[in-house]
Amino acid sequence: MKGCVNVAIIGATGYTGLELLRILLHHPRVRVTIATSRKEAGKNISNLFPFLKTGLSFSSLDYDLIAKNSDIVFTALPHQVSMEIVPQLLKLNKKVIDLSADFRLERAEVYEAWYGPHKARGLIEEAIYGLPEIYREYIKKSHLVANPGCYPTATILALAPLLEYIREDSIVVDAKSGVSGAGRGLKLNSLFCEVNEGMQAYKVASHRHVPEMEQELSKLAKREIHITFVPHLIPMSRGMFITAYASLKNRLSTEKACQIMSEYYKGERFIKVLLPPQIPKTLYVRGTNECHLGVRVDERTNHIISMAAIDNLGKGASTQAVQNMNLIAGFPEETGLDQLPLFP
Repeated sequence: MKGCVNVAIIGATGYTGLELLRILLHHPRVRVTIATSRKEAGKNISNLFPFLKTGLSFSSLDYDLIAKNSDIVFTALPHQVSMEIVPQLLKLNKKVIDLSADFRLERAEVYEAWYGPHKARGLIEEAIYGLPEIYREYIKKSHLVANPGCYPTATILALAPLLEYIREDSIVVDAKSGVSGAGRGLKLNSLFCEVNEGMQAYKVASHRHVPEMEQELSKLAKREIHITFVPHLIPMSRGMFITAYASLKNRLSTEKACQIMSEYYKGERFIKVLLPPQIPKTLYVRGTNECHLGVRVDERTNHIISMAAIDNLGKGASTQAVQNMNLIAGFPEETGLDQLPLFP
């Protein structure tokens, strides 16, 4: 691609869309030309969101404008909305990075069991799952990237190096997410007084990210993997922490487990394996594209415990989407993503 790319963001006023704007407005090789909003079309972005410095205004969805003024399009839209728009963008020969779940699952019938009818079945096979640490070379050549979900990103990265050492019928994932994971729309369960000073599990054994995690873990393991997954909502704006437990096939020490994980991710710019006594903390990845991993073995019970911390709006969504864009555009992978975490 060119030395600089023009980018459109469709659905730019949700949390993931705004995070894309925040990052891309300071990306040295990107020019944001279009940012759409159904409700805020015509309004100056900086007037509505003073933390964003731009003269751009939100626009309505206009395929002619996108055709003339963009090279790569991000679709930051709800599930089942993207599938109506992405086919039109591909007909315009645009590279698309979709942040919904509409193209993450490889079997339409699985998608429909968890989300509802799929209106663009023909594109499912064309989509590449956008986890760069696993599918980097495929992403570079893709015209449609299905950006992973936040829980799957953390869970897959935590378990991928360990799959050959664990029993596939024993995986339990305890996951916790900040409230921004519920989206920017008004919902009773995400109101301040409903969330502050409390914690709750939700969608126990029924979360829609489960088939996505099982699909990718099964492909990596080359055998069928099922997990027990329990997500929790915790009273913070952004951040995600998962703890995955599994029974080991054979004896393994913590030192060996750390070595296995470190070798698996050797050279990965955005993955940091923390050695004991360090453990991952969401504060250390807040506002970044980093994933911090930690692993321990409970030798008494012969269980392995793998931990991952990410920013659910960062590596779990928007910064990972930018990482995918860099791969597609032929830029160095870390371009525009070198920001330090917001601490404390």
